[in-house]
Amino acid sequence: MKFLRCIAMLLIVIGALNWGLVGFFQYNLVADVLGGESSMGARIVFAIVGLAGLWGISMLCCKSCRCNGSCSCCNKKEK
Repeated sequence: MKFLRCIAMLLIVIGALNWGLVGFFQYNLVADVLGGESSMGARIVFAIVGLAGLWGISMLCCKSCRCNGSCSCCNKKEK
């Protein structure tokens, strides 16, 4: 599970950097590398980054939980 969290965080960072490039310089790196915004490769990467972002929301909620790791949100057993 820790490996998946690292992958999700990496994808979230890639998405954030790409959106930063779009916002500041009107340059979409992912689309440029993968053949345009409507190419299948770019759409797959955008979808995977979006799913990682949704999973990132759950990681954010778990980090803000004050249960000390004993609730179902954190997937840890009560101490």
